[in-house]
This record gives sequence, C-alpha cells and structure tokens, in this order.
Amino acid sequence: MKRLVLVAGLVAALVSCSKKETPKDPQPDMAAKTKEAPKDPHPQMGDTAAMFDPANLPAAGTAPPAVTVTKELDPMWSAPLKDLKGQPTTLASYKGKALMLVNVASKCGNTPQYATLEALQKKYEPKGFTVIGFPCNQFGGQEPGSPEEIATFCATNYGITFPIMEKIEVNGTNRHEVYKALTPIKDASGHDGDIRWNFEKFVVSADGTQITRFSPKTKPDDPTVIAAVEAALPKK
Repeated sequence: MKRLVLVAGLVAALVSCSKKETPKDPQPDMAAKTKEAPKDPHPQMGDTAAMFDPANLPAAGTAPPAVTVTKELDPMWSAPLKDLKGQPTTLASYKGKALMLVNVASKCGNTPQYATLEALQKKYEPKGFTVIGFPCNQFGGQEPGSPEEIATFCATNYGITFPIMEKIEVNGTNRHEVYKALTPIKDASGHDGDIRWNFEKFVVSADGTQITRFSPKTKPDDPTVIAAVEAALPKK
C-alpha cells in the first residue's frame, strides 16, 4: 500500500508541473520593441556628413589682414569664363557680392572641403555671398573629369549649389586671367605666386577692394576664414 501511495503522489506531482505555464522568452518582445537605427542620409560622406549643415559652422574668429587692391583686379572681372554647361560668363556677373574663389578637384584629399564650402554658401548667400569653383587638373591629375562628370560628382556627393566653371589652368604659361590677377596676392604667411594645391581660397570683398588669401590646408570652416567672409559681405 505504501508503494502505491508513493507512486500515486509522484504521478500527481508530474501532472501538476505539466500544467504550469512555461515562462516566455523575453528576447522576442524586446526585439519587437527595438526600432531600427536610422540610416545615414549621406553614407558615402562618413565624417564629413555633419559639415553639410550650416548650423555646425563655428563662430567667426579673427580674420588675417586683407590685401587692399585698386586696378590690379580689373582684368579678372572681364576675363571670359564658361560654366559647366558651357554658358559664357564673367566674374563681373557677381560684382557686388562677397566672393570666395577656389580651385577645386574631385579626387583630392581636400575634396571633402566641398561640404563646408556648400555650408558657407547656404549660410551666407542670403547676405550677398557666393563661392565660385574653378576645377583644375594641374595638381596630381586630380580633376580628370569632363564638365558633365564634374557636375554629376558635385551634385551627387555634395549637393553643390554654387557656380562652378569649366576647367582652367591656375599656374604656368596658360594661367587663366583670373589667376593672373589673384596669384600676386600674399596670404598671412607671406606666400604669393603659384597656387600650391587644390582648394586654395581667395575671399574678395563685395566692393572688390580687399582680398584675403588662404592656403589649401586651411579649411573653409576655419574661424579665420569665416571671419574673412563676414568682413567681405556687402555693407548695409
């Protein structure tokens, strides 16, 4: 009898355990509640993506002394140019605006500067400012593309809205008239003459009388560059 009682007790215990609800794995619920991380809107840009936003530009610092010019720039304004669509133009079309003239390239270590050039354009264009890009293939063959290829590269990778001209030469015997006028200007270190590499910058005041030159390594969002841009804007 005792054995029968023990067996009956074990059977009852097993039946009772089988009726208990097995606890659910919490992982599926947690996974369901976890939202998918948003994708990077500019995955090809990596660390430069944040530079598209004008709000990320730093405050102006102190601009280096500008160089005062008088008649030296006269040939620059009337020199014939063509934009990437082959339309003829001149820098005289932009007189009255503060300008940043930059020799650009698509395959250079400095190419990500396009991002902050566009940020400057967005922030200061309403105040009378524009960047103008001059593609040049004289530095390591880093701008080999056709006008159509350059336009596609700039639009696809950087959303460029500022004007870009057809390729020119900025050094040597075929130096374009624009750069014949610009290269005698000294930067803060005392350098004048030949353009040193892609993305050398010249900030020209809206009245055309002041120029500030910056080396290729000085980025467009450097506080000294921003200060020069603000000083060059049209006076109210």
